[in-house]
Amino acid sequence: MQARRIARELSLLSISQLPATAENVETQSLQNVVVAAVRTLTTEAEEALETASAELKQSSNRLLNSQTRTADVESAREMVNEAIELAQTAINRLGLAIEIPEMVQLANQSDVRAYALEIVRTLKKNLADIDQLLARALVDWQLSRLAVIDRDILRIAVTEMLYLGVPDRVAVNEAVELAKRYSGEDGYRFINGVLRRVTDCVKAEASGLEKNS
Repeated sequence: MQARRIARELSLLSISQLPATAENVETQSLQNVVVAAVRTLTTEAEEALETASAELKQSSNRLLNSQTRTADVESAREMVNEAIELAQTAINRLGLAIEIPEMVQLANQSDVRAYALEIVRTLKKNLADIDQLLARALVDWQLSRLAVIDRDILRIAVTEMLYLGVPDRVAVNEAVELAKRYSGEDGYRFINGVLRRVTDCVKAEASGLEKNS
C-alpha cells in the first residue's frame, strides 16, 4: 500500500515531465521519475515566490503613491496576505521536494517504479476516453479550465478505477488525499464531488448495458 501511495504521488508530479507517448514511458528509470517530480515541485516553488515578490512590490507602490486612503491601504494589505500565502506554498513545495526522494528510498523501489509508470502509461494511452468521462461528470466546469494539478488528480483516479482494478472507494479516497496535499484549500471537496459523479456515470452505463444485453 505504501509503495502504491508513493507511486501515485510520483505519477501526479512527473506526468507533465515524462515522454508524451505511452511506449516511451516504459523506458524511464525510477531516478528519472523522481527527478521529474522534484523538478515540478521546485518550478512551482519558484513561480510562487516570483508572484509573491510581484505582489509585495505592487502593494509597496500602492502605499507609497497613495495618500493613505482606506481603499488603498486595504488593497495593499490584501496583496501582502496573498504574498504570504504564496510564500507558504513555496516553502511547502520545497519541503515536499526534499521529502519525496526520502520516501522512495524507504519503499520497495521496484514496486514504486512499476506502479508509477503503469499509471502514467495507462493514462496517456486512454487519455481521450478518460477526459470524455470527466467532462460528463463536471457540472458548470470545463476540464480545460481546471487547475492542472486538479485535472491530473482526477485523471489518475479515473485511470485507477477503470483500467487498473482499484476499487472506486479506494481511488476516490486516495485522490482526496492527493488534493489535500497538493491542491487549493477546498480542492479536495471539488475532487471528491467530481469523482462521485464519475462513479455514478460508470454505474449507470453498466446498468444500461446489462438491460440491453
